[in-house]
Amino acid sequence: MGEFFLLFGDTIAAALLLSILIAIAGSLMLINRSSYIAAAIAHGSYGGVGLALYLGLPILLGVGLFALLLALLLALITYRFPQRAELIIGTIWAVGMGIGILLIHLSPGYGADLMTYLFGNILLVSREDLLLLALTDGILLLAIAIFRHHFITLAYDRDFAKIRGIWVEGTHTLLILLLALAIVASVRAVGLILVVALLSIPPFIAERMSKSFFQMVLLAALFSALFMLTGLWLSYRFDLPSSATIILTAGAGFILSLRKRP
Repeated sequence: MGEFFLLFGDTIAAALLLSILIAIAGSLMLINRSSYIAAAIAHGSYGGVGLALYLGLPILLGVGLFALLLALLLALITYRFPQRAELIIGTIWAVGMGIGILLIHLSPGYGADLMTYLFGNILLVSREDLLLLALTDGILLLAIAIFRHHFITLAYDRDFAKIRGIWVEGTHTLLILLLALAIVASVRAVGLILVVALLSIPPFIAERMSKSFFQMVLLAALFSALFMLTGLWLSYRFDLPSSATIILTAGAGFILSLRKRP
């Protein structure tokens, strides 16, 4: 076990920073029932991978710009047309992936390992990735410190939020932008395909054991760290793909949690 910690210091640091990101962004996503929006941003951002390859830009920059555009578009649509939101979200999801596939096909050569951006590889995180994760954690912590009550009120009663003088459309847009930021920051570690599962499972388990939003975030961070460190150790011990092992570990925790009554 000691050898594991010595060999994977940066990877473990990434896992712990990701745990904070997952706890905050995932809890906000869960209480606001925004998992479908997060999935659309994550999968649709594959268009950013294709755009970056086609234009010769850094892939993370392409993903970030595309995710920001999708977040603003989805915020507008889901607020203005809530009755048709699922249909439009599904369309944006498919179009984003279609753009990515088309632009990758038209690109003269592959400048990066595309599977890393789809499924992630936490073993390949760099110091720049750690800095991005730390910066994202700081932004998320600042956001919930300032707007926590706005997000919670918005989640449970939009009409009451308006009566309280909360700018509902602005808060809704900020929430989706924070989800997009969390997705972009975690692309290298867990990928566009698996990130939504990791954002969903620890907060879901934590919610069933919590009596407040603060407790939910704290427990979600602990569960996230537990799943990722356990998954990393299992992947090291048995020579397995790290991202898949982490997700399967979280899935096992999810199944076990269903035995406990909320």
